[in-house]
Amino acid sequence: MLAAQPPSLRGTSACAVVTHAEVTLSLRHIASSTPPSGWRPASQREDATPEPSAGEQGATDAGADPVADDAHDLVADDYLDDDADELDDDADELDDDDDVDDGVSSVEADDVEADDVDGTESDPDTDRDAGVAAVAPRRRLPRVRLPRGGTTTATDEVEVSTRTGPRVNRGPRIRPKSSLDAYFEVSERRSTYGREVRGGFVTFFTMAYILVLNPIILSGEDVDGTTLPFGAVAATTAMVAAVMTILMGIIGRYPFALATGLGLNAFVAFLAVTQLSWPEIMGLVVLEGLLIAILVVTGLRTAIFFAIPQQLKIAISVGIGLFLTLIGLVDAGFVKRVPDAVGTVVPVQLGNGFNLDGWPVLVFVVGVLFMSVLVVRKVRGGILIGIIVTTILAIIVEAIAKVGPAYGPDGLINANGWQLTVPALPDSLVATPDLSIVGNFSLFGGFERIGALAAVLVVFTLMLADFFDTMGTAVAVGAEGKLLDKNGNLPGATRVLFVDSVAAAAGGAASVSSNTTYIESASGVADGARTGLASVVTGGLFLVAMFLSPLVSIVPAEAATPALVVVGALLVSQIRNLQFDDLSLVIPAFLTMALMPFTFSITNGIGAGFISFVVLRLAKGRAKDVHPLMWISATLFAVYFFIEPIQQLIG
Repeated sequence: MLAAQPPSLRGTSACAVVTHAEVTLSLRHIASSTPPSGWRPASQREDATPEPSAGEQGATDAGADPVADDAHDLVADDYLDDDADELDDDADELDDDDDVDDGVSSVEADDVEADDVDGTESDPDTDRDAGVAAVAPRRRLPRVRLPRGGTTTATDEVEVSTRTGPRVNRGPRIRPKSSLDAYFEVSERRSTYGREVRGGFVTFFTMAYILVLNPIILSGEDVDGTTLPFGAVAATTAMVAAVMTILMGIIGRYPFALATGLGLNAFVAFLAVTQLSWPEIMGLVVLEGLLIAILVVTGLRTAIFFAIPQQLKIAISVGIGLFLTLIGLVDAGFVKRVPDAVGTVVPVQLGNGFNLDGWPVLVFVVGVLFMSVLVVRKVRGGILIGIIVTTILAIIVEAIAKVGPAYGPDGLINANGWQLTVPALPDSLVATPDLSIVGNFSLFGGFERIGALAAVLVVFTLMLADFFDTMGTAVAVGAEGKLLDKNGNLPGATRVLFVDSVAAAAGGAASVSSNTTYIESASGVADGARTGLASVVTGGLFLVAMFLSPLVSIVPAEAATPALVVVGALLVSQIRNLQFDDLSLVIPAFLTMALMPFTFSITNGIGAGFISFVVLRLAKGRAKDVHPLMWISATLFAVYFFIEPIQQLIG
């Protein structure tokens, strides 16, 4: 039978109608240069019309209908467009499998029955009788693999840029199962409630050390001889971390956890010992948080976040991976600083005296290997399982060997002891939290004690460190969870940055130092967390820790830090997305990656990358490639790095 003609073409010559076989052949030619099996040219088929003679051909050409020719082209184009759209629709309907952990997805075109132009099924016998060639069944198109976030078939042109880095998942939207699912976008981000809960637990255990470490750092006397109670700092640290992490989950809707920032709390403690009282320095922390919140509301902080070039964003993720690994190695006692008294040029060493001594280090090594095996084997919850099993091993080792703490209450040092907490079953599980230091701050007391200019410089230093620490963390964790868009930006970053700025002020108001987004959040993301629901779980565990602090202390650093090493390896793997063919881009990326672990500071690495990027692009004559906000940021970093000479210069 003849294919039906479109209404607009009725009355035209019959030769203007295109058979489905011809259209199918055109599509096959797009998919592959090899013709389908069994196909023969029309002139060689049994039912083919004899070729006209030269005279007949000339007569035919002379009497050709131009309208019919145009109609032929129109119908063919429509078929090509419709078929391409159909293939795109088929690809969009395929769900991106949650179990694909290698970051790639594939799509295979479904077999589609050949239809006639009028939408009816084609009958080969009938078509032959009517003088129309039978339609060959559509063959299955070959699989095409591409980076996660898109699907295609062999007929599509696929361009995968190594400059874009991880891309956001652009699969089809999935109907939420409940209002909770819809709010946190659990199904839409290809996650499950189980994964979010598990990821929340992993994040909590990898950063629970702050409940012990922060009181130790803030335990010194200030210039007035006042100290902060150890128990009060521990309980308040847990409370602020709980509240702000839950807010991050509800408002930010990302799996980011917050707590007192390491590095910032050490700087605060140093100022308290040398220049300010605890209430005065905490007041400056509150001001710093409020100023960052204003920058977020005005859009400046988000604009700077988006102005960072893609090369530096990837380098930040890699550098944080190296930094995270070093934190894990140091906290476990695997790597230790060589005392200055040794008189050696080697800054760090392997264990004690360049040897791995003691049971705790052995527990750490076993934990790293065991957790790595679980991750490589793609065991669900591998990181959490590794922490639990390593903790049980540590409890058994302590019960048998009686190792004890590395630093005893009498000041004696046990070189082979547990670094922070001893993995022993506590006498009691519940403790009443002491929140007596909440609200003990003086907003402008620091200005009166050290002067307005010096106080402004302190606030500026705190603000710059907190400002860029969070940016680096958001980029690194977002990239690990495939949560960034094609430009390497975090969708909805303003919400995240606002909660983080409020957390900085809240930490100062509660006298536990500035709170910030933790890079340890990458541990939970690596174990499956993708939404703010994981942050709600982590915050809930911090809330429980206020009352169950003895139970939380069971997990030693040697059992939790293996997760930091494994996650560090995952973050470093993003180095494959860097450009290495332009030294003006390689050097800033290298400085960013190297200085984060070598100076033990995310901010220092970002600052070095910013300054070198601006200088080298200018030297290469590519100053127009530098965003104006990058120039401003690089200038501020220059002031940040040379703050001491500036202070001396202005007295």
